Amino acid sequence: MKKSDFHYDLPESLIAQQPLPERSSSRLLVMAAGEAPLQDRQMSELPDLLQAGDLLVFNDTRVLPARLFGRKASGGRVEILIERLLGGHDARAQLGMSKPARAGTRIVLDEGGDVEVLGREGEFYVLRFDGDEPLEKRLLHAGQLPLPPYIHRAPGADDAERYQTVFAKELGAVAAPTAGLHFDDALLDALRARGVAFGTITLHVGAGTFQPMRAERLDQHVMHSEWLNVGAALVEQIGHTRARGGRVIAVGTTVVRALESATVRNEAGEGVLHPFAGETRIFIFPGYRIRSVDALLTNFHLPESTLLMLVSAYAGRERVLAAYAHAVRQEYRFFSYGDAMLVFPMEASE
Repeated sequence: MKKSDFHYDLPESLIAQQPLPERSSSRLLVMAAGEAPLQDRQMSELPDLLQAGDLLVFNDTRVLPARLFGRKASGGRVEILIERLLGGHDARAQLGMSKPARAGTRIVLDEGGDVEVLGREGEFYVLRFDGDEPLEKRLLHAGQLPLPPYIHRAPGADDAERYQTVFAKELGAVAAPTAGLHFDDALLDALRARGVAFGTITLHVGAGTFQPMRAERLDQHVMHSEWLNVGAALVEQIGHTRARGGRVIAVGTTVVRALESATVRNEAGEGVLHPFAGETRIFIFPGYRIRSVDALLTNFHLPESTLLMLVSAYAGRERVLAAYAHAVRQEYRFFSYGDAMLVFPMEASE
């Protein structure tokens, strides 16, 4: 398959630039299993669409204020986007500057202090920050929240809270797991009252999530690496849910990537979920069968993106692109601060 197989036309006016006043006031497009018609619903109606005994799995990663600005010794401006904290005072980052940086290049930060370029790892640079203050703490008071490149404004005071999920806990992402942004305390309470249970994974979304695919053929694309943790408690929780006949519903594509990365095939070819902490480069596109979840709650994704390909693997490319065309006609809001879809697989579960 080719990345152009996942193109769709999107008016720029439908790319959400601001969050809605209330998280759970987003619209929700429901794609039921099989040939059932699309349903235009509201996110606040999600409890009515789920059943007692279902399990929602969230990504509890927390977004770093990962963007910094400075100057080279020559005076040229530099934008730093931290991709990964490496321990101590080191980090892996993207650099926005006029020319590629060489090892030994020093950058003077606007808020004070120096950064040295240690070397390069593919599209990223390894940086060392001076001073005694832990880098994580330094970012919390000096860094800027890294809004996605399709949001054409500087982050405001509200973004510090609205570009985090209400259950964000584990600091380390440079982009939010945006399906989780639709949940507020009132919606979570309504889901609990419905008898829906909650579980969490951690997957730190990296800067590579916004990089366009350069290879036209999907089988030539290499995913960026991201760190994840699927804990033993969640594995046990999923096992109990399935044993009682409940459904496992992923809140976001990052949850699917984490669960599929933690799934090991046994001798019979069946997938068995195990606790796992480490790196993943899993690339899910049509032809890959997702078995770890029974439904997927997700935002609308960019044309030709790996996230759109994952949703297409789950629900069928033609069905998904038809749903996106419907969403465009109905003027849904797209991308990080946009509306959501509740997607069921192409074939109903037995």
